[in-house]
Amino acid sequence: MKDITINPAIPFELPPLFEGRHLINGTWQDSASGETFERRSPSHGHIVSRSAMGGEVETEAAIQAARKAFDSGVWSRASGKERATLLLKVADLIEQNVDRIALIETLESGKPISQSKGEVGGAADLWRYAASLARSTHGDSHNTLGADMMGVVLKEPIGVVSIITPWNFPFWILSQKLPFALAAGCTVVVKPSEMTPSTTLMLGELLVEAGLPAGVCNMVLGYGVPVGSLMSTHDGVDMVSFTGSTAVGKTISAVASDTLKKVALELGGKNPQVIFPDADLDAAADAVVFGVYFNVGQCCNSSSRIIVHEDIADDFRERVVALSRKVKFGDPLDPTTQVGAIVTPEHNAKIDAYVKQAQASGATIALGGAPLQVEGLGDQFYQPTIVTNVQPEMPIARDEVFGPVLSVLTFKTLDEAVALTNDSAYGLSAGVWSENVHTCLEFARRAETGTVWTNTWMDGFPEVAFGGFKQSGQGREIGRYGFEEFFEVKSVVMRIGNSRTPWVPQD
Repeated sequence: MKDITINPAIPFELPPLFEGRHLINGTWQDSASGETFERRSPSHGHIVSRSAMGGEVETEAAIQAARKAFDSGVWSRASGKERATLLLKVADLIEQNVDRIALIETLESGKPISQSKGEVGGAADLWRYAASLARSTHGDSHNTLGADMMGVVLKEPIGVVSIITPWNFPFWILSQKLPFALAAGCTVVVKPSEMTPSTTLMLGELLVEAGLPAGVCNMVLGYGVPVGSLMSTHDGVDMVSFTGSTAVGKTISAVASDTLKKVALELGGKNPQVIFPDADLDAAADAVVFGVYFNVGQCCNSSSRIIVHEDIADDFRERVVALSRKVKFGDPLDPTTQVGAIVTPEHNAKIDAYVKQAQASGATIALGGAPLQVEGLGDQFYQPTIVTNVQPEMPIARDEVFGPVLSVLTFKTLDEAVALTNDSAYGLSAGVWSENVHTCLEFARRAETGTVWTNTWMDGFPEVAFGGFKQSGQGREIGRYGFEEFFEVKSVVMRIGNSRTPWVPQD
């Protein structure tokens, strides 16, 4: 471990225990059962939050509140200006509370404080963009149907939306969903991960402060069973928007089919970056290091495999190893830390098992390959790890490891690079590095992924839709395409004048 950069624990004052309660119909409520659950910081071991344990009673009440609020029209029939005005207030409030929210985000998730601040502050832009969409929604008109006919196509909010979010980006991913649903006029029930519930509730506080009508946004804490399962099956819910594992996404899709509700899924990925010999290798190596270690690799967009042309494979591997040694792992509360803790000890063990399995199958560990001990914090961390001599059929090359582990594969031709890229059950994102625009464009057109980055990695904007092909999900988030997910389309056909020919013969 002497050849990597480790930030030891720094002194800090633990904030007061965050006491989480459900937000139902505009009021903060304890669970009927009186049960609670706690979240212990994966990096520091302290209890950060104690939350009410939701069950069927709270979930049913939240869904009924959302249904009543939607049917009343208090939000669904509000003007675009009214919705936008409130969303803009929330954006301002987010920016005013970045430090408070980011600290809890870091303590519950283990991600670096600098990253948490960037995500929380950056989320305000998602709310502002959603506000702009609230005022620009429109359908179509058809004035070419004949002299006595006119047709219009209306967009109406789909109804009550269940939003279920993961632990790895609790504030950011909620902000990829919630403001767009609200901008469309939907009402919602939100369930955050039981591992990172608190920043969702902090956002709920801001919604209440901004003046969102009671029942429009409800939040229920607890576990997938029974809270998430009831949110996915209840006939009072019109749509489920879920981000998480592909396995859980498949379950939600199956159980939601009984009521034929709409399901939008953003799931896993096994995302490659493909590096051609004419690429800017220094820039590509930096992007690869960022892509695999960002959020400790606990990211659906992690570039957990690279596909490198065989002529430059050795040189490029050495560049990536050298940069990896400089990345600062360790105490998430140190502002200079770039990579923090693994979310649970069980997940840390799972990451290590993938690495050990690959090694046993003939792969080579070029760097790392074991849990990481951080002075003053323990071993709920994992070393920056680079695995070479990886074969395409190995689990480490095919499965979503969800850790700071990079698999290195090689190719000879563009066709082979595309084949390796597409030889996956996933299709979330891919990257290509080449100074030849024709190479980049051909790869982008042939890659079976929802996003392709050329000569960059993980640049995103509220305007640009996000989502995956194949088992990486269905539907889109953010951008206008993500906004459209929260609408039903209604056609209205109108006859002008008394021009309809009778169907029944006239005497």
